[in-house]
Amino acid sequence: MRSRCSILLLVLFVVLGWYGPSLAQAPLPVGQIQIEDVSVLMSEMGPVVLLKAHGRVVPIFVDPTVAGSIDGALRGQKFSRPLSHDLMHTILLAYGGSVTHVTIKLKEQIYYGELAVVIQGDLKVFDSRSSDAIALAIHFNAPIYVEKELFDQADQEKGELEEAQLL
Repeated sequence: MRSRCSILLLVLFVVLGWYGPSLAQAPLPVGQIQIEDVSVLMSEMGPVVLLKAHGRVVPIFVDPTVAGSIDGALRGQKFSRPLSHDLMHTILLAYGGSVTHVTIKLKEQIYYGELAVVIQGDLKVFDSRSSDAIALAIHFNAPIYVEKELFDQADQEKGELEEAQLL
């Protein structure tokens, strides 16, 4: 009887479109823009993560280690030893957790990340560095959101990015 109930629940979840904790089908949060593409480049000012959407770019300068981790995750590259984000990814998976989405904000000229994690149906949102949130979102193929105000501000600074002479 118990297995029949489990099968019935599984069928209901599939029929109703519930496939787990992913928010990929959830409506876009109010006042936020969903990032369509992420890339990592080296500039004269150091590594920069480019968050792209609607033909615009939000540049976030990061340290070389995080840049390597994000770039490796984007390329599906496995390192001989796990980097911090690889380890966090492995730990979350081991406990049945996943990153559902991240939100990048700008407060007093500092980027902040909000990392939304679900473990056994329990959603928690953690304060994090924006670069760590981006890295984990990529590892979990989770959506990345940017506050609309930040997105609009970054577009005004696009000319400065173009002057950085990306290598």
